[in-house]
Amino acid sequence: MAQFDKADLERRMKGAVESLKGDLSGLRTGRANVSLLDPVNVEVYGAHMPLNQVATVSAPEPRMLSVQVWDRSNVTPVEKAIRSAGLGLNPITDGQTLRLPIPDLTEERRKELAKLASQYAEKARIAVRNVRRDGNDNLKVDEKKGEISEDERKRSETDVQKLTDSTIAEIDAALAHKEKEILGQ
Repeated sequence: MAQFDKADLERRMKGAVESLKGDLSGLRTGRANVSLLDPVNVEVYGAHMPLNQVATVSAPEPRMLSVQVWDRSNVTPVEKAIRSAGLGLNPITDGQTLRLPIPDLTEERRKELAKLASQYAEKARIAVRNVRRDGNDNLKVDEKKGEISEDERKRSETDVQKLTDSTIAEIDAALAHKEKEILGQ
């Protein structure tokens, strides 16, 4: 049976784009949004867990996030995770509630966020290239098994490259949109 599955490659590449869009939505543009804390992972109970699995996140005011930690023993790890997430937020602890004031974006902070967005985009591009490599490897395996001819392999590799190029263009467009939003242009 053939190893190459173009539909699977498309699904995996689209997954990389969706993951990037989720990461980019977590980058703030000066307004409180609960998705801002989506990339935060907390080390509790001997495992890394998303913040939304150990606390409730809400935005009671336009420039304030509130994190209600469910278990009192997890308050310190949650606070530590938020501080170390690189989001530029400093939690204020009040019992089991952490308040996160959203500071105004300075020019320096905007540039940092744009740089972070670029890093997220590069990770997505790498993921897409890895999917391309897997697809091309599977085509070579199929050719060695005699399931496809050399011409079919080359034709399919061209299709995989076109899919890769269009997906990377989609990533670049998402990055450009977010950078424009962050830099206020």
